[in-house]
Amino acid sequence: MSKKITIEPVTRVEGHGKVTIHLDDNNQVEQSRLHIVEFRGFERFVQGRPYWEAPVLVQRLCGICPVSHHLAAAKALDVIVGAGTGDGLTPTGDKMRRLMHYGQMFQSHVLHFFHLASPDLLFGIDGDPALRNVVGIAIKHKELAVQAVMMRKYGQEIIKATAGKKIHGTGAIPGGINKHLTQAEKDYLLNGDDPMNIDKMIDWSLGALEFFKGYHAQNKDLIDKFAAFPSSHVSLVRKDGAMDLYHGVLRGVDSEGNKVLNDVDYQDYLQYIDEEVKSWSYMKFPYLRSIGKKDGWYRVGPLARMNTCDFIPSPLAQKEFEIFQAYTNGKPNGMSMHMHWARLIEILHSAEMMKELLNDPDLMSGELTVTGTKGREGVGLLEAPRGTLFHHYRINNDDQIEMANLIVSTTNNNTPMNTAVNLAAKQFMNGQAEITEGMMNAVEVAIRAYDPCLSCATHALGKMPLEAIILDANGKELDRKLKNG
Repeated sequence: MSKKITIEPVTRVEGHGKVTIHLDDNNQVEQSRLHIVEFRGFERFVQGRPYWEAPVLVQRLCGICPVSHHLAAAKALDVIVGAGTGDGLTPTGDKMRRLMHYGQMFQSHVLHFFHLASPDLLFGIDGDPALRNVVGIAIKHKELAVQAVMMRKYGQEIIKATAGKKIHGTGAIPGGINKHLTQAEKDYLLNGDDPMNIDKMIDWSLGALEFFKGYHAQNKDLIDKFAAFPSSHVSLVRKDGAMDLYHGVLRGVDSEGNKVLNDVDYQDYLQYIDEEVKSWSYMKFPYLRSIGKKDGWYRVGPLARMNTCDFIPSPLAQKEFEIFQAYTNGKPNGMSMHMHWARLIEILHSAEMMKELLNDPDLMSGELTVTGTKGREGVGLLEAPRGTLFHHYRINNDDQIEMANLIVSTTNNNTPMNTAVNLAAKQFMNGQAEITEGMMNAVEVAIRAYDPCLSCATHALGKMPLEAIILDANGKELDRKLKNG
């Protein structure tokens, strides 16, 4: 008798989604799907608005990663106002934006790893759900919890200093930035009272990596084998092949490391990437045109960035990158749980880059904006915490937005997340007639590895119930389990 398991909502992720798992008569998984059940519609909301409003409007997509949308929109409008495609800004404009972006990467990655993912590592996938959350971390691992809170606070202070506010700032404008860094902000961020200074952030970032590597050594089966699969990977890289989270060219590699996107100009992204629509999700399914719908899907995010770049342009992160690459003998890494390892390397890199930028005198003075010959259309890309983020706008003769196309990072990861869900479901549910809380959480662990922002939404405070139901082919309920976040 066939059965259907529904997990709704998925917990400890940004936004709301559900998972359906279909079992055949022998309790073998025959289909698994991650459904995105909310509709946002920002591509329509911004139409008719003056183009200069876009960087402020679109960041309302998200309370977790608003800076990413803020900067991607600003980069697209740089093209429209004639300021170039990322390398045409003034030194002050470019470096202030980069500092803002690294602050965003730092705080977002810290939030995800320590608050959302680490409970599964510290308490186990099938650990007591009453402890397997951020409150449990605070109770059982107080020092780690304090570090997480202070590291995220530091990243938010960077954002405040560059964008004007910690959330939904206004710092980036078409053609540049609207403020300098003040001496007081610089002194505080570089040399603030312990632990609120950049050297402490670098030290804690190194400590987090050592924690993960130690855990990995003791739990290789979980970290290496859970939801692992080969795929292509896409990200921005600097023109010399270095990791660049703010600007660059589009590079894609397949599971063997062969280039499937050869450092192309992202203004032409529509020549290389298309999106498929499916009836069971509001989220689209991007793929590489050259490969096709069936096999052209790809991963983005920290793991993809490690697989596509040639080196990391900061010394401590570069050493960690070399260790990461050596683990797979230089071949692309397809292990979903290694996303956490890659994320921690990026936390360290972001901290190093923030220190470098805070010591740069260009942030304190210089021209803030630049303009040139105005155009009608522009594309802005950057590497958001969750992966490559696309913003594309076209304006009319009245300076109103007439077309907007956004491909957010989680959309790019749609097929990989569904693949990970299917692998986790098969590993933990094949042959099992009874649902356990641990089985349900295993599926969520596969999703959480990608740090999805399912609808750019917020979290319930403390609890978000999840219910899984098994029904027979006639819709009769056979089993039901409920957990409270």
